[in-house]
Amino acid sequence: MSKNDMKAVILAGGLGSRLKPFTDIIPKPLLPVGESSVLEIQVNSLARCGVCEIYIATNYRADYVEAFLGDGSKYGVQLKYSKEEKRLGTCGPVGLLREELTDPFILMNGDVLTNADFSSVYENALKIDAELVVITKEIVTPFHFGRVISDGDFVTDVEEKPDVGMEILAGIYVMRPAVFAHIPPDVFYGMDTLIRDMLSQGKKVGRHLLNSYWLDVGQIQDYQQAEDAYRTHFSDLKQDSADA
Repeated sequence: MSKNDMKAVILAGGLGSRLKPFTDIIPKPLLPVGESSVLEIQVNSLARCGVCEIYIATNYRADYVEAFLGDGSKYGVQLKYSKEEKRLGTCGPVGLLREELTDPFILMNGDVLTNADFSSVYENALKIDAELVVITKEIVTPFHFGRVISDGDFVTDVEEKPDVGMEILAGIYVMRPAVFAHIPPDVFYGMDTLIRDMLSQGKKVGRHLLNSYWLDVGQIQDYQQAEDAYRTHFSDLKQDSADA
């Protein structure tokens, strides 16, 4: 499969509970960011990198999402919609598309913003011998307490409010169709459960570390940060959309 035939799925059915009251009226993926919206930035980012067909997995205010985005022609891609009739978690909705996705594809959460080169991410993931490749990101979180280093009853050192670094799931995945065998149909099923189930069955789960800008727009403070980051990282995507 050539990278020009890349397909992607965006999980856009979340309730956005952590972003209330904004999401009482507007679905989380359509919250405005700069001159665009979260979901439009994702669609434009994928289109710029060669994705030709994007499935939008919806639930909450599904009709609103479809009416807003249309068929994708204004973004230069083909948009299709899949609506879950009940909540299926962060992985279950993908199972509804098992008949349509017969080649490797990109899956991403509807609250993730990144300027990553999805074409490069896709190609690198396919070099890994695994049905599922998780995209990860290293983040540094300030720690609000002084760390005590001790030996027995004595303090040997104190580190004042050290930063804590960790590698996290970035909410982006590259899946081969064989992964559908691990996703139970029509039940609530999370991505973390899929990963643990595959590992417990001795299946390989690949990992690709992302070095690009990345932000999870899941909470109020993150949404405000997205507004600040729009001009630096995503404003040019609006022009790409206008030219499509």
